[in-house]
Amino acid sequence: MYKLVIFILTLLFVFSCETKTTLQKYYVEKTESSEFVSVDLAPSFINTDKIKLTSEEKAALSSFKKMNILAFRTDSIDFAGYDKEIKEVKSILKDESYQQLMKAGSGNDGAAIYFVGNDDEHIEEFVVLVGKKENGFAVVRVLGNDMNPTHILNMLSLLKKSNVDLEQLKPLQQFMK
Repeated sequence: MYKLVIFILTLLFVFSCETKTTLQKYYVEKTESSEFVSVDLAPSFINTDKIKLTSEEKAALSSFKKMNILAFRTDSIDFAGYDKEIKEVKSILKDESYQQLMKAGSGNDGAAIYFVGNDDEHIEEFVVLVGKKENGFAVVRVLGNDMNPTHILNMLSLLKKSNVDLEQLKPLQQFMK
């Protein structure tokens, strides 16, 4: 009897575990696929040694932990792969933990920005999804601590001013050829 109870409890535990796909799981699965290219960037890819940072840029940089980029290149003959993958990513981003901040374009062509966090002052993750059926799509995850939308704008400004380490972006450059 004791073994039967343990067996039933084990089954309940196994089947009660959530099996929904998260963006992190999707990234891990797809990095193994030859159809995708993945790049992980640390804050050091933004070389700020030779520029003077404003206090806002320093705050933005200190809130930034890492950036993950996952790109899927469309096969110009068969768009079925694109349709399947973009649908899966959009399905993941419909989860209540992702809040849409902005959207541009329509259908499968365009861009959208999402965030994960308690409010607009304690954002843990920004997700940018950009895609065009003829070219493919990319999902960019910006991970940090207590980020806010202003930090993202300051990071973009900083990227323009800084000497970005393009060596870390080589896998993406190879992929886009």
